[in-house]
Amino acid sequence: MPTNSTALVLAFGNVLLGDDGVGIRVMQALTDQVDAECIDGGTMSFSLLGYLESAGSILLIDAANLESPAGTLALFEGSAMDAFLSGSRRRTVHEVGLIDLLDIARLLGCLPDRRALLCLQPERIDWSTALSAPLERSIDDAVGLAKGLLGQWRAA
Repeated sequence: MPTNSTALVLAFGNVLLGDDGVGIRVMQALTDQVDAECIDGGTMSFSLLGYLESAGSILLIDAANLESPAGTLALFEGSAMDAFLSGSRRRTVHEVGLIDLLDIARLLGCLPDRRALLCLQPERIDWSTALSAPLERSIDDAVGLAKGLLGQWRAA
């Protein structure tokens, strides 16, 4: 588990469901490039709470319906992340579990102030281990965005 000053990168998705696994793929690309604890959250469970409890900052990565062209990236920080997740429409496959996990962390007083959600618009979610072409092309941009944010947090 990370220490309280450590940044946590927590990715969600199922790599057997095509674009649903993009969060995991971005996290894998980041692993050797950032000074952060990188965790494959898979399709989520409350066992991830221990990682939140000991993190100083957290970057969540997942596929999400941004109502945009496939491969579009969006970064939501702090209260903007909270608002995106609490909107009236379900935007990610893992959102319900993610909201519950974050709510528990908030109730326990261990939800980091520095938190963000990096989303990528999927093209298709179906049985496949391959990403669609737009998502494959977006990985480098997502990695760059994540590295930039983690660098800002480290410098703060």
